[in-house]
Amino acid sequence: MGNLKILLIVLIVFSLGCGPKVVKLATTTSLQDTGLLDLLIDEFHKENYCKIQAIAIGSGQAIQLGKQGEVDILLVHSPSDEIEFMNQGYGSKRTTFMHNNFVILGPPNDPAKVKGTKKLTDAFRKITNSNALFISRADNSGTYKKEKQLWSKAGVFPKNYIETGQGMSRTIWITNEKRGYTLSDKATYSVLKKTTDLIIVYENDDVLINPYSLILVNKDKSPKVNDEGAEKFMNFILSKKAKGIIENFGKQEHNQPLFSYDYQL
Repeated sequence: MGNLKILLIVLIVFSLGCGPKVVKLATTTSLQDTGLLDLLIDEFHKENYCKIQAIAIGSGQAIQLGKQGEVDILLVHSPSDEIEFMNQGYGSKRTTFMHNNFVILGPPNDPAKVKGTKKLTDAFRKITNSNALFISRADNSGTYKKEKQLWSKAGVFPKNYIETGQGMSRTIWITNEKRGYTLSDKATYSVLKKTTDLIIVYENDDVLINPYSLILVNKDKSPKVNDEGAEKFMNFILSKKAKGIIENFGKQEHNQPLFSYDYQL
């Protein structure tokens, strides 16, 4: 009878849980810096007998960990890299489920006179032509990839350019100290706004939409991947409960949600 009870407990744990291993999640610094990641993981843990082990790094580094089979699932925001990852067979499933927006931040006096500029390309040209300082993450993140695309589209590149090699929070603080400009996701800036003098000098451009996707790492490429646990976490993120968390995140403190949920349930 004792052995039967133990067997039943094991079966219940495995039916509610994610298999015998932790789920290794590689994700972006913006989700950790804003606090959204912790909220989602805590809620997931309430219903699942397994542990999410999150690694918050740039999207490029996260995708590399996926290629190496060192993680089970990715939560990233670098669309071109994600498509390449899938085309090369490293991912078994990819779902884009939410977005926020990129913004250009600058000092209150806006020496490059970016504020009020109508075109995004002109905003980058003004930064270059005014010889203003631009601070780049330069960390292989989705934000850095986006920044490089925008400089290329503008057809210019600033002479005064500093590479931090850091995440978004640290880069914002360095930009504030140096009185320069930077590209940031709006969510991280909103959380740090009270700790910096920086203002948004350019926003609300469709080109600056910043989509986030979940990707399951392909077990055929990496046999040690915990695909069962990864799929459970993906299903949770694509659920009504996670949608409610994301849609309400930031409303109380910032009077608007910091992320927009896009997945159609």
